[in-house]
Amino acid sequence: MIIINIKDGESLDKALKRFKKKFEKTGVLRELRSRQAYEKKSVTRRTEIKHAIYKQNMNAETV
Repeated sequence: MIIINIKDGESLDKALKRFKKKFEKTGVLRELRSRQAYEKKSVTRRTEIKHAIYKQNMNAETV
């Protein structure tokens, strides 16, 4: 359960933005979407490897 304490004089928009940020960090929505359809372990491993290669190439280009 996510608890956000609203400070004195804080607008509701800022409090909502902090809530959304905390909610995103927990990864609940990401996990829910991944559980909607079963994905074999080999497929998940392959996508993780592709993502790692992509990140490595991005870091190599910036350096």
